[in-house]
Amino acid sequence: MLDALRQLLRRPAEPAEYCATIVVMSAVTKLDALAIVALAVDRPVEQQKTMRPYVLLDGAGYRDGAWVEIEIPKFGEPPPLAIDVYSTVSDDHARLQALTLLARLEEDTGWRVRPDFTL
Repeated sequence: MLDALRQLLRRPAEPAEYCATIVVMSAVTKLDALAIVALAVDRPVEQQKTMRPYVLLDGAGYRDGAWVEIEIPKFGEPPPLAIDVYSTVSDDHARLQALTLLARLEEDTGWRVRPDFTL
């Protein structure tokens, strides 16, 4: 029993995740939104056949930098589409990455995008 407790205590803590959300006022599917984000940042969609597909923005890998996940409205809810930009670095890093993505999406698409956080 003591060995099991020691192993639990030695396990490294999960890195903190900071999130900055940008909102798209268009009706679009999660798959289409992920594809559009991937094209805008010239990166592939990772973990496509899982519950949490994502697109890396920077860093060496998932949970090591910044990445994007898409949250779609639940059944019967109208848009908007929430694009969550996560970072393990800091809240400011997540916001900067979100604003950079916002600018790219507005430039590359016809979407109206707004941050869901104070500037």
